[in-house]
Amino acid sequence: KIDACLTSPKVRAAETARLACQELGVEPQLEPKLAGGPFDAEALAAGLGDNVLLVGHDPDFSMAVHALTGAQVRMKKGGLAAVEKGELTTLLRPDELKLMG
Repeated sequence: KIDACLTSPKVRAAETARLACQELGVEPQLEPKLAGGPFDAEALAAGLGDNVLLVGHDPDFSMAVHALTGAQVRMKKGGLAAVEKGELTTLLRPDELKLMG
């Protein structure tokens, strides 16, 4: 269950968020801080619930995962990372996500 979704206002990210959120039953919210450059994921997600989906761009997301977990990751376009209580619990690349479809 996703409580909220914040997305970069850039077209490609916003469209990806819309498609994902349609399946999840959540309305994506545009967040200018996800448009490019470093961001504080915890601060953005604060008060939105336990499970917040963030949609945006790399290398910003690889840096955010590192800041949250200490893990050195390299996100791929269309990839997914899940972080729970400071631990990287899932890292899926687009090819792996297609296999789940």
